[in-house]
Amino acid sequence: MAFAEIAYDVTDAIATITLNRPQKRNAWSPETEAEVREALGLAADDASVRVIILTGAGGTFCVGADVTGIAGRKPDRPRFAGVTPPPGGPPPAEDLSRRYSYILNIGKPVIAAINGAVAGVGLAVTLYCDLRFMVAGARLACAFPRRGLIAEHGSAWLLPRLIGPMNAADLLLSGRTVTAEEAASMGLVRVLPSEGFLPAVRAYAAEIAENCSPRSLRIIRRQLALAPLQTLSEAIEMAEQEQAATIGTEDRREGATAFLEKRRPNFTGR
Repeated sequence: MAFAEIAYDVTDAIATITLNRPQKRNAWSPETEAEVREALGLAADDASVRVIILTGAGGTFCVGADVTGIAGRKPDRPRFAGVTPPPGGPPPAEDLSRRYSYILNIGKPVIAAINGAVAGVGLAVTLYCDLRFMVAGARLACAFPRRGLIAEHGSAWLLPRLIGPMNAADLLLSGRTVTAEEAASMGLVRVLPSEGFLPAVRAYAAEIAENCSPRSLRIIRRQLALAPLQTLSEAIEMAEQEQAATIGTEDRREGATAFLEKRRPNFTGR
């Protein structure tokens, strides 16, 4: 599949989606958005893919929206502004069908490998990922109020749940820039050294791909996505139903057998 603004690769059960506009510091354009969505759909539908990594080319992850030509004109309507069919199958709730929240509906772990500066929509997209690894010394900003904007793309809902109300208010109301290390102290990211950054993220992804049941990952990811929308009783009921559904599955038998035989499991996702 040929893309213009991203690169897409599948190796060793890991799909890597790379924002590939280094000359623009990977600024987010409508074309980038459409291509990322398409690539996530490819990864979701590919049975050989067990983990997805989203990263950037060059020394920047994404500096935010491509503002070329925005000043002085009315912005175009976003291509995926409303509720649209997302990759990853029918969502169990409308909240998982929105412009970027569809990422939560993909039945495979999505890891943001933040290899450099990240801001604005670039940061917002990473909030929908399961894990955020960030290169040491890089900078992060929710600069919305400093650009005459508001907390975009659900970030005012996500950030308090990820890092607490006070840290979220700090980032969103001040619009200030923080280091990866300060973001890590808030619990927003995990910092890795710049040397060997992406290989380290891939090693983490490989650990998941090699040792975890694709079926279990799909269900657990859905549990995590729906939990903020559920009562405790609803979450427990879902867990009970899904646990009962594992009975008789190949992956449950393989998990038990591999444990008893002290070997790595060979999961099929069935």
